[in-house]
Amino acid sequence: MGNSWRALRRKILTPNVAATSLGVRGFHQKDRASRELLERIGVVFLGGYAAAVEASSVADARDRLAKVERRYRGFAYEGAGMGYAVLDGLPLGHRHHAADFLAGPAADQVYIVYCGIGWAMARLPRFRWPKAGDLDPLLRWLVLDGYGFHQAYFHTRRYVHEHFQDPRFPWPGDASDPYANRAIDQGIGRALWFVGCTDVDEVAALVSRYPAERHGDLWAGVGLASTYACGASRDDLVRLAEHAGEHRPQLAVGAAFAAEARVRAGLVIPQTAVATEVLCGTDPETAARVSVDVRPEHAENGAVPAYEQWRQGVANQLVSLGGMSK
Repeated sequence: MGNSWRALRRKILTPNVAATSLGVRGFHQKDRASRELLERIGVVFLGGYAAAVEASSVADARDRLAKVERRYRGFAYEGAGMGYAVLDGLPLGHRHHAADFLAGPAADQVYIVYCGIGWAMARLPRFRWPKAGDLDPLLRWLVLDGYGFHQAYFHTRRYVHEHFQDPRFPWPGDASDPYANRAIDQGIGRALWFVGCTDVDEVAALVSRYPAERHGDLWAGVGLASTYACGASRDDLVRLAEHAGEHRPQLAVGAAFAAEARVRAGLVIPQTAVATEVLCGTDPETAARVSVDVRPEHAENGAVPAYEQWRQGVANQLVSLGGMSK
């Protein structure tokens, strides 16, 4: 494939960067610094997406992504995950771009790339969605996390203010289907950190308006975003934990997963250390080790899939460390 065709493909397929503007999205705006942080994340995400659809190979994509600042590089990989999944969903060409990317340069970014695949699902017709059986049986729920983020980010009125939930969501299409909406809610929770522009009082208010049975998963998403994207001071994070109340263990689980994602990829930043100290009661490396240590060896996906058992195990272990109360 020639350079001119790849450049044209990038131009045709890449979403408009204006879509990353908080003003365009109609999101709450806490202050200039928070707005610039979140909009920068959006620009980097789209840059990663464009790198994937224009790259001549996954090695070429890796070289492009390596130029992104460490704080934001994970978001570039998430965008690349979306880009490769979109290519897999096109009617022409092969359908293993994302798999090749994950088997190569994105091996240490698997969590964030799976979320990017979920973004692609939200843009593709259902008959072009990835088959659940082709994905890691434990981590496949992160695809729905990404899907939920996309829907809350781009369809905010329906998913955030009207609290829409599809009772017959058709993926993954097996005995674990009842868990799908919970995974989607975890992604919606991540998006609330953006919709609320890192304002912990606004984010907590957004969560509180959902039905009570959805709060735990939403708080888990908030914990992940506040630790991976960051943007809040230590005092703000203390208040965030207070807002979470009985759902503080779920908030901590999200923070621990974010810590593992950054530790695994070698992208730990000082802001993540502050967040894990406040939300998990420990440092990023310890929080990441908890996540790794309780990860199930065998992933079975029944009504309560191994992924949820993993999350519960992380919560219990963090409570036992004594840095937070259950």
